Amino acid sequence: MIRPPEYIASIRPYLPGKPVEEVERELGISRSVKLASNENPLGPSPRAVRAINGMLDGLNRYPDGGGYYLTRKLAEINGVDPGQIILGNGSNELLNLIAYTYLTDSDSAVMAAPSFVVYPLATQSVGARSIQLPLTTGYRHDLAGMAAAATSDTKVIFIANPNNPTGTINTSVEFAAFMERVPEGVLVVVDEAYIEYVQSGDYPDSLKYLREGREIVILRTFSKIYGLAGLRIGYGISQKEIITELNKVRPPFNTNSIAQAAALEALEDEEHVKKSVEINEEGKAYLYEQLGQLGIEYLPTEANFIYFTLKGISSKELFDRLLKKGVIIRPMGEHAVRVTVGLPDENRKFIEALGEVM
Repeated sequence: MIRPPEYIASIRPYLPGKPVEEVERELGISRSVKLASNENPLGPSPRAVRAINGMLDGLNRYPDGGGYYLTRKLAEINGVDPGQIILGNGSNELLNLIAYTYLTDSDSAVMAAPSFVVYPLATQSVGARSIQLPLTTGYRHDLAGMAAAATSDTKVIFIANPNNPTGTINTSVEFAAFMERVPEGVLVVVDEAYIEYVQSGDYPDSLKYLREGREIVILRTFSKIYGLAGLRIGYGISQKEIITELNKVRPPFNTNSIAQAAALEALEDEEHVKKSVEINEEGKAYLYEQLGQLGIEYLPTEANFIYFTLKGISSKELFDRLLKKGVIIRPMGEHAVRVTVGLPDENRKFIEALGEVM
């Protein structure tokens, strides 16, 4: 039987959960709350929904392969040239394109652990080696250690800021010091999927380093605050030369017509973004208070999810107990979980169930 290369055969693939409807059917429950995937509980912008409906009659046509209008809007918002923007089928696809373009089986990539699971998967998919550094005692990226860990074969450093699953950020000062230490010829990939939720005034301006001509790729997505996770669309910002290389391996028509139209309108709906931030901040305050009353140690977050550790119960056991009560969370290792900040009723249901099962 034909076999793939060992670096492919040894990959442990990402395992998606069952549809909520199927979980409810199997357990005989209803009105379950999904707080596992960091989705916007408000849903998409109404303007985006109208744009989606307006595209339905044209689905016999291929999408705009270059995303002409969306690319130009993103360039305008970020103060860059349209040639510095690349669209992706979610930012996940862009991570893979970066690996395909800049990594070989003789190279390595540096990343933190725990962090976004796609970084090591993308690296392994091309046979490259992952150098994973643990987070600091404050559950943040050890940026100084990551810069120092780059070897002669390191081509890429992946940074999630805010980090998933911890919701923590690295500050402007830390990032500036890191950029001074990064070896020449190493591409810095900054994943800013949750940037719109950040409230800290000490968050780095990654575009500053792009304007300075540094070799950096900034990744963002419409899956989180814009509520378009089901349409799979994200984008990257970098130097024109880097975008040109990434486009060589980007599949034609990788972002569909509906996603492009919805994203374009979502960018215009500032009120929806503002309301999403307000709901998230209110939910965070409620969950902080309630988790504290339950004696649970949590991490303050700059994203739309909260990471907390467990004592006396495993994350798998807590997941199973909550699932039977119609609350879906995400286990993170043996004794930690991540829960999305939901709507007020969803947050209350989670806390009530958590109090019962703990």
